[in-house]
This record gives sequence, C-alpha cells and structure tokens, in this order.
Amino acid sequence: MSSSSAKSTPFYFGGVASCAAAMVSHPFDLAKVRLQTATGASRSGMLKTMFTIVTQEGPTALYAGLSASLLRQATYSTVRFGVYDKLKTAMTTGNQKPGFVQMLACSSIAGALGGACGNPGDVVNVRMQNDGQLPAAQRRNYRNALDGVIRISREEGVASLMRGVGPNVNRAILMTGSQLVSYDVFKDLLLNNVGLSDGMGVHFGSSLLAGLVATTVCSPVDVIKTRIMSASSAQGVGAVSAMKDMIRSEGILSLFKGWTPAFIRLGPHTIVTFMVLEQLKQWHQAFYSQKSAAVAINKA
Repeated sequence: MSSSSAKSTPFYFGGVASCAAAMVSHPFDLAKVRLQTATGASRSGMLKTMFTIVTQEGPTALYAGLSASLLRQATYSTVRFGVYDKLKTAMTTGNQKPGFVQMLACSSIAGALGGACGNPGDVVNVRMQNDGQLPAAQRRNYRNALDGVIRISREEGVASLMRGVGPNVNRAILMTGSQLVSYDVFKDLLLNNVGLSDGMGVHFGSSLLAGLVATTVCSPVDVIKTRIMSASSAQGVGAVSAMKDMIRSEGILSLFKGWTPAFIRLGPHTIVTFMVLEQLKQWHQAFYSQKSAAVAINKA
C-alpha cells in the first residue's frame, strides 16, 4: 500500500474491500465463532463443525449472520483502513515513508477507533452466528443485522451494543497492527529485498503472510471477545475474569480455540481484502490519470 500515491485513496476503499472478503470468508468465520463459544474439552475441528452445521441446520446456515458481518466490516474496517491510510499519508514527507514504530502508532489509533465503531455490528454478528447451536428456546432469531441492533437496544439497553468493547478494541488494535503493518513490511521486503515487481504475486504473498501473523497475535483476545459477546446480559463478565476462568477450567490452549478455522478464514479474508484494495487503488489512479490527461489535452 503506497503512501505516496499521486491521488489520495478514498476513505471507504478498505471497507468495500473488506465487505467483498466477508462474502468469501463468512462460513469459516461462522465455524470459528462456534468453536470459540463451545465450552469444555470439545475436539470438534473446523470441517466437522461446518459439516454439522450443514447437516443439522442446512447449507444456508453457513451464511447465518451475513448481514451483521457486512455491517461490521462496513463500520470497523472502513474506519481502521481509512484512518490508518490517512495517518500514514500525513506522516510521509516527500519520498520518506513512515518507519515501523510510526506505522504501529498509526495502526493503534486506527484500530482503536475501528474497534469502537464496529462493536455494535460485531455483537450482532457473534450472536447471529452462534444462534444455531443454542437450544430453540434460547435463540434470539434476529431477522437481520438491523433487527438485531433494534432488539438488543430495546430488550437489553443501548449499552449492550457495546458489550465486549474493551477486548474488541484491544483485538482491533492488535489486528490492525499485525495485519496492515505486517502487510506493508512484507510487501516492502518482497519488492526491495527479494526483487519482485509490484503485482498480484507480491500482493498475494504479502497478504498471506500478514494473515498468518494476524491470526496468531489476535487469537487469545478474539476468543475472549467472542465469549463475552455471546453471553446474555445476566452473564456479563470482564475480559480478565473470562480469561482466568477459561485458563482454570479449560487450560491455556483454550485461548487458541478455533485457531485453524480462524487462519483459514483470516487467510483468504486478508488475501481478498488486500488484492481487492490494491485493484481499487489502481483503478482509482488510472481513472484520475486519464482524467488529468484529458484536461491537459483540452487546455492545449
């Protein structure tokens, strides 16, 4: 992601790219949430979880909560990508790009803002994805993301939409730093040290490596966030308490529950996000280059 592009990238491009990626990765995200909310020493893996969902709830159940996932990406990812890009651009002087520490600072601010803005959509998303494995009497049965937001506000209070905002903001900071900054680092490494030319191969490799880093860094916070958000209002606990309870009752490895589906979900999601984002940037630059050329010809 170049910081010195001739034309500033529109703020919403990251959100558009992330929504496109959500269409691809949603079934894996659903399996990840189901595994993270499962209590005890369950040995179910990603494929078994997805197979169980299809056989017990139908194939369309793999896209349960898609509207909430899109709402989350439209808020959370739009803000974090947009703010990160704008802060990076502000820190760029001439051809001198921001350093690693500066990029981490940009990503921390962007992640915190994105996590807070996307929290309501994330609460609805987790609940809609987890609904299918609850007993029929306990299911919320939200019709869509908007219905979920309205019902949570009415039945549990508006403050419930910010349930888990602490671990969610922490996760967003970790995700933005480990995903966006590592993408920039890996891309720069492949271009300047390996000698590859800027293109889809570099974008694919950089995003795949960024997805691996992000999954590993974010897994513990992601599990805790999911547990808190899926709980009812009467079961509200803090992030530290939830982590202590999990480690005591399920062991330290419980903090990495769902790592495989998380990576299989986040890998493709990261790849699609950055490849779509890079294409949007190229089309945007090409459009304004052609427009500038046409204006120059008309003035001549």
